[in-house]
Order: sequence, then C-alpha cells, then structure tokens
Amino acid sequence: MATLGQTTYSWPTLLDVAKRTDPNGQIPQIAEILSQYHMIMDMLPYVEGNLPTGQQHTVRNSLPTPTFRLLNQGVTPAKSTTGQIVDTCALLESRSHVDVEVANLNGNTAAFRMSEALAFIQGMTNTIASTLITGDVSVDPERFNGLQSRYFSLGSTYTTSSQLLDAGGTGSDNTSIWLLGLGPNSVFMTYPKGSQVGLEHMDRGIQTVADANNSGTYFEAYVDVWKWKCGLAIKDYRNVVRVCNVDVSNLATFGDSSPTNANILKYMSLAIDNLPPDHKAMKPVFLMSKNTLSALRYLALTQANVNLTVQQWYNESVPRHMNPVFFQGIPCLRMDGITSTEARITTATT
Repeated sequence: MATLGQTTYSWPTLLDVAKRTDPNGQIPQIAEILSQYHMIMDMLPYVEGNLPTGQQHTVRNSLPTPTFRLLNQGVTPAKSTTGQIVDTCALLESRSHVDVEVANLNGNTAAFRMSEALAFIQGMTNTIASTLITGDVSVDPERFNGLQSRYFSLGSTYTTSSQLLDAGGTGSDNTSIWLLGLGPNSVFMTYPKGSQVGLEHMDRGIQTVADANNSGTYFEAYVDVWKWKCGLAIKDYRNVVRVCNVDVSNLATFGDSSPTNANILKYMSLAIDNLPPDHKAMKPVFLMSKNTLSALRYLALTQANVNLTVQQWYNESVPRHMNPVFFQGIPCLRMDGITSTEARITTATT
C-alpha cells in the first residue's frame, strides 16, 4: 500500500497490481521508475475493467419520492432509476530499434539498451499523464477522455457544471486546480478485462529492420515494443472538482505589496466542500500546475497557517525540494499536463 505523509491508501496502485501479476520482476522494475517521474501515478487506483474495452458503471439517476399519506388513503408505488456509463481504454504503443553495433560499442549492451528504454518510459508516462487532463475522444478518438473533456462548462447546462468553481481569471493565461477523490469506486484508472496492467515491455531480440530513411536498406537491431492500455474511469462525477479561470499572471504577484492574485485557498476550501459527503470511500488529492504549486509553497513558507504545510513525501528518495504542499491534510501535487494557457471557461451553449 502506498503511503503519503500520514495517509495510507488501501487500494492497489499500479506498482501493487504489477507486483501481483508479473512474477518475474520485470514490470515492477518499470513501475518503480514511473513513480519516480510522476508521483501521482503511484497513487492512482488501478482496477481491471469489466469490459474488453474498459469499464461500465451503473449509476443511480434518481431516488424514489416518498409520500406523506393520510389514514385510509393509499400511496403511489415509486422506484429509483439508473443508467449506464462506459469509460473506454486507449492503447498507447511505441517501438525502439537500436542498431546492434551501436548497442555493443561500450561493451555493456544491457546498460545501453536500458538507458534508451528510460527515454521511452518517460515519453509514454508523459503522454498518459497529459491525456489524464486533456484527453478528448471527440477530437482524438484513439485516446481516452480526460478531465477537461468532462468538466468544461460553468452554469447549470451540464451535470458536471456544479463541480466547477470560477476563480475569476480572464484572457487566455489561465490554469485550473483539480481536486480528485481517488478510490476504486470513485476516480481510478482502468485497463481492459483480461489484459496486463500498466506499461508492458516486449523484448523482440535482434531483428532485421528497414532503414529510417526508407531507402530500401536494412540493418540488424535490438527491437523493443512498449504498450500501455488504460483509461480514466469516474464512477461518481461529484468526486472531481475543478477550480477554473485561475489567472497565471496574477499568481506571480504573491508576496508583492499589492497582490492581485485570486484567493486560491478560498477556492480550494470550497472545492473540498463540493466533494460528496461519503469521504471515507475515497482519498482526496489536489493537482495543479507548477505556477500554482509555487504560489502555495510561498504561502506555506512565509505565512503562519496550520492548514498549509510542506511535508516529507513517503518516498525518501524524492529530493526535499520536491516535497508536496498539503492543504488541510490533502497533498497538492504538480502535474505538468495542467497548462498555464487555458482560455477562460464560460457557460457552454451547445
């Protein structure tokens, strides 16, 4: 179980599931590397989907309405209604062709191939982390839907609109703060039924491959194939809150004599109260851009606020300067997939 500060997460993370499903130790090694690059990846629950393409949820749409009755009068039967939502998975794949002669030059072929593999692991991790935020199947059907494509409108037009808080920023230099209630029954990562969890590595050995210039020439190369099948599943939309329209240029005025920044602590407090009351079923975490985290860290270091602290990350190998800020005991983590160039979010009309 992953532990963050004093918080223990009882659900299986990518590392936990990988350790259980791959007895030869290869994938757990890769999972460890992933957690060093993106700490949120070691906190996300991983749940096997109930479909070959992802996860189907049954959600309650309405509750039965009881009736006050008088004696000798009847009551109309009532019932609840339910609906089904499907969160689909995507297949991310990459290939590595390393010239045999190049790999053998330094006398340690395995070490050279591993150094090359690290770049592929980093690239695929960055892509998954970015898709968690910006994925939109209506634009890129080969991806999975991320957070922005589900929480995109203020007002009351859409179901998720109630989970957006407007921090007042204008223009196109805005960012968002996300509050996720992680849990296997709330917000989690899913992978296709019967498939392997996490980043899958296949060593194809030495093969004859075509020259990259398509010149009709070939050479011998070590071939590696990387695959990652996953998607974002949100069983209850109330377990996600988005503080949108946070003006990035105003954030830079933290600590100035006349700051113009939004009161992000106020909005983060409001976000906490927007989570459903059954908080025992999930563990909350804030995700934010580097700019926002820098502002919070400045507040934590310069102001006496017992609700805003900097704590040691559970992984002692993480440098001290990367230790996250905690707000009311909730970790605030940097996620580079959250940009600082968001246009102002308004009430969608279509």
